[in-house]
Parts: sequence; structure tokens; C-alpha cells
Amino acid sequence: MQLCIVHLLRASLNYVNWKERKLVAADLRAIYRALTVEQAEQQLGHFAERWDERYPTISALWRRHWSQVIPFFAFPEEIRKVIYTANAVESLNMSLRKAIKTRGAFPSEEAALKVIYLALRNVIAKWETVQHWKSALNRFTLLWDDRIQAVGRR
Repeated sequence: MQLCIVHLLRASLNYVNWKERKLVAADLRAIYRALTVEQAEQQLGHFAERWDERYPTISALWRRHWSQVIPFFAFPEEIRKVIYTANAVESLNMSLRKAIKTRGAFPSEEAALKVIYLALRNVIAKWETVQHWKSALNRFTLLWDDRIQAVGRR
């Protein structure tokens, strides 16, 4: 099973008590924001020292999928930020689910569509651009200029 960083992070937090999620997430952040694979391995070790007594499954999960985490560090930091930040589509889905879930049942299809429309309107008002996209695009262009130019010509 292949896991990307975002999915691995979510899977990890599924094991965590709600009150400790921010603390665990901050320690996991130190792993995937490390500059090198070696630093990330060191941070994973620190994470295990701190949390294995309570949540041994998390460090085991990361170690089990470590071969899929390592390629992530081959990318420059600007590109990694775009990868590990929750993307716009996931954010939109979460916002729509939240709006629908809080309403329970709908008297009609029109009522459901109205809630979705209003939720979309609120989300769109907050949208500017995908976080860190411009710096990632600059880095993509430096690394793969021929591909970026080919897409731009279409």
C-alpha cells in the first residue's frame, strides 16, 4: 500500500487522543519538514522516544512506510511544502462535508443544494491561491523547464 506524506500523517493522527493531537502533529511535522533524510530519521527517533510509550503504532507506521517517505526528501523545500500542505480539493471536500454533516437530514434536494451552494460561496470567498504554489512553480521551472514550457504552449 502506497502512502503519501499527507495520508501517513492522517493515519498517524487516527491513533491519537484528541487532546494530544496538536502536540503529536508538531512532533511529526519535525520529521517531514526536516531538510535531509538523515535529519528526518533523527527526528523520527526523537518522536519514538517521546511518544512510543503511549502511541507505539505511529513510529512503527512511519518505519514501515519509510521507503515511501525517503523520495519526498529528494525534492527542494518549496516543492515539499506544496506536497505536504493540505491541497485545495481536500480542503473543499472537508468544507462541504462539514456543512452537510451539521444539517443532518434535508427536507428536499433543493434544500441540500442550497446548503452546498452557500458552503461553496463561503469557501470561495476565502480562496486566494494554493499556498506556496508560486515558489514551487519557480522551482519546477528550474528543475524541469522543458516540461513546464511544453505545458504552457498547449
